[in-house]
Amino acid sequence: MVRRIDVTGAGGVRLAAWEFGDAPKADPAKDPGEGTPDAGEAGDVPGGHGTPGVLLLHGLMGRASHWASTARWLRERHRAVALDQRGHGQSDKPPRAAFTREAYVADAEAAVEQLGLGPAVLVGHAMGALTAWQLAAKRPDLVRGVIICDMRASALGAASQREWDEWFRAWPLPFATLADVRKWFGEDDPWVERPNPSRGEFYAEVMTECPDGWRPVFEPEQMLRSRETWVYDAHWEELAQVRCPALVVRGLDGELGRAEAQEMVRVLPRGQYAEVAEAGHLVHYDQPEAWRAAVEPFLDACAAQ
Repeated sequence: MVRRIDVTGAGGVRLAAWEFGDAPKADPAKDPGEGTPDAGEAGDVPGGHGTPGVLLLHGLMGRASHWASTARWLRERHRAVALDQRGHGQSDKPPRAAFTREAYVADAEAAVEQLGLGPAVLVGHAMGALTAWQLAAKRPDLVRGVIICDMRASALGAASQREWDEWFRAWPLPFATLADVRKWFGEDDPWVERPNPSRGEFYAEVMTECPDGWRPVFEPEQMLRSRETWVYDAHWEELAQVRCPALVVRGLDGELGRAEAQEMVRVLPRGQYAEVAEAGHLVHYDQPEAWRAAVEPFLDACAAQ
């Protein structure tokens, strides 16, 4: 079962959070009569008898449903909630809303507090990973652990932003069918080095049917505005302020290189490293079982704290 819970983010933006399945009940032998926390109660009941909270944060252009396969196994021992971040999925996309780093971090902070997840493990992919470690630096009381999936800490620069602008303009919108979406993003996209079916599936998930065909559920201009708030800056200083355990995960063919990933682990006070073979930027889509094997021991260790 997946249920939607609305969260009020920064500036009053309405955010859609998705809780996957009924959270596991506390062990009656350890805590007789203790039930599963509802939304708004503590995700980790004082005394350690509650269900550890996990907040899943997608990357730029993503949506909460991209975490569905991860959330299904997470819910066996955790309270798993995925957030549609502002401008994404079924969350509000107000044209004049702030798409700053501060707004994204404040939204995640609001989700942890309003859903009673804290102290939570934050699992972030790409932009969501940056949000996760920035929140961990800002509010260590709300975060017990961070998983950083394929996100660079170094500045990417103006050339990177121009390339993204060109890429959005190259999309052959509208797509006639979802099969066309899968084929273009998985095979025909000139920015793809080799065919990648999981990439096609990833982008099919963020399309919606319109009168003239299939279009993205987000506004590309808002995505560019979101991205320009981090690409010109490096984020090493914030990494150094993350005091909780942090796991840096990279796909061997992803955007985060091994040398930079290992430097991130060195800068993080309690950093750990994992890599997933035969995976690109979309690690959890490319190799879901290997992704689970890489992150589950870390999650269990955080839950045992």
